Amino acid sequence: MEVLQLDVSGRPQAWISAKEAAVLYASDGVAWTLGEAFFVLRGGVQRRTGLQSRIEVHPIIAVRGAIPSKAWRQTPALSNPKLFARDRQVCAYCGHRFHLDELTREHIVPTSRGGQDSWMNCITACRPCNGRKGNRMPEEARMGLLYLPYVPSLHEDMILRGRRILADQMEFLLASVPRSSRLHG
Repeated sequence: MEVLQLDVSGRPQAWISAKEAAVLYASDGVAWTLGEAFFVLRGGVQRRTGLQSRIEVHPIIAVRGAIPSKAWRQTPALSNPKLFARDRQVCAYCGHRFHLDELTREHIVPTSRGGQDSWMNCITACRPCNGRKGNRMPEEARMGLLYLPYVPSLHEDMILRGRRILADQMEFLLASVPRSSRLHG
């Protein structure tokens, strides 16, 4: 399981391993936590007290220290897995849901015609629809979009990146995701 690392103000930073989180706990780098501890690391026995050291890892931790503000203005990196998750594995042309290996990254404005490889120009398409559209604009191929692309927010991007998200983590992230997001549906 992974831990959702936040900055001290509650903005998501990264998914880290429980062991990486334990290092932050041990170095007094954790400002606050959310959720019930889900992982316990046990250490050695203290000679003086006879007690075994232990670190309880929570699913969400906020770390001490300042984060450069420009880090929050960056657009999330585009990848096929995140694009397909954003679009819920639904082809933007035919509207059917497909298995991941039957999907493609479709450029609304083809790159050969000046289109960018960006969140706002990319949608999910099944292989047959992508092939049918080819190097044309959707209107030239008489293929309308069933949904529009958008740039995921920071919180959405963390959901799109997470593999196995715990309920506490999902609740925290979804609370800051716009209601219009497909991730609510």
